[in-house]
Amino acid sequence: MTPPLADVFLFAAALFIVLAIVMFYRAIVGPTTQDRLLAVNVIGTNTVVVLALLSVALDEPWFLDVALIYALLNFLMSIAISKFTVERGGVL
Repeated sequence: MTPPLADVFLFAAALFIVLAIVMFYRAIVGPTTQDRLLAVNVIGTNTVVVLALLSVALDEPWFLDVALIYALLNFLMSIAISKFTVERGGVL
């Protein structure tokens, strides 16, 4: 990959990291449980995207393996939190 294109991917990864930090604020402060749950899911998705961008920019294919595993864990976590919230007394 050409270096200028790698810089574009690294810049995009940095932007996603900034967005994840903003979502972290929403996960802590969020006024409702739905806000917090959605923010945690967005942070997980941003992490997968950042890992994929870093894989392409740094030419390290094993980052994609880590991103895939993290995406599966993020999905399972989302299901577990939703199930816990519904069983606790209400639909989210």
